Amino acid sequence: MTRVWHQSFTVLEDVGPYVEAMRRHLDARRLPDTTIDFHGMRPGTYPSAYPGTHIRYSYLSGLHKEQFVAAALQARAEDYDAFLIATIPDTGFEEIRSLVDLPVVAFGNASVAFAATLAPTVGIVNFIDALQPQLHRNMRDYGFGEIVGPIVSIGRGFTDIVSAYDDPAPLLAAFTVAARRAIADGAQVIVPGEGPLNIFLADQGVSRVDDVPVIDSLGVGLALCEVRARMYRTSGLVPSRRGFFFETPPAPVLEAAREFYRGAAE
Repeated sequence: MTRVWHQSFTVLEDVGPYVEAMRRHLDARRLPDTTIDFHGMRPGTYPSAYPGTHIRYSYLSGLHKEQFVAAALQARAEDYDAFLIATIPDTGFEEIRSLVDLPVVAFGNASVAFAATLAPTVGIVNFIDALQPQLHRNMRDYGFGEIVGPIVSIGRGFTDIVSAYDDPAPLLAAFTVAARRAIADGAQVIVPGEGPLNIFLADQGVSRVDDVPVIDSLGVGLALCEVRARMYRTSGLVPSRRGFFFETPPAPVLEAAREFYRGAAE
């Protein structure tokens, strides 16, 4: 059996329809022996139900990494088989990957890497415009700078996506217009840019715009969790442990530092 810890950037208690759609979708995508436990940010993390109020600012986005790190350390302690960072900014990905050996899979990294197996130029269609600089920098850091082409916004907000399950047509039309703009700018495969948009499109059966494929980003992330978990069990595959971005600090040093900053925050 494979146990996957799914970590969202949203407070799941605030977005019931999205969580229901996400559970339905990933339950349909998982292998029979995979279980998925859905986790979100702590209630009260944001001043509204929409994490975009914080995710658009570098400091605030970085501040929330600690919740992802704490979740990954808990997942390791509870013997999960994989940890899925289910947000396209890949919050805490590099830090977490350096701290735990269990497979860590990140939405943006995994979906773009998979998309590049279908075509060499990947377009991202999203709804949080302020993420674009961070996405471009992440992709350059991953070595995907020449793979990721246009990043295009659908011109809609989070509440529009959550409410679109009752009337899908306007949001589907907005996505199609944005995807065609990306295609006109050279995109040969499309990655939906955030989890709520990805889940909505998958729920509506969208897998292509004209003759260009649309990736199921979270479905890809889940599948990679399953593959990585199997490889970890059978061959012990873990990331490199050399260099600043990969070396794991000694456990006593790590715990002492985290304990100090917990105290400093009180």
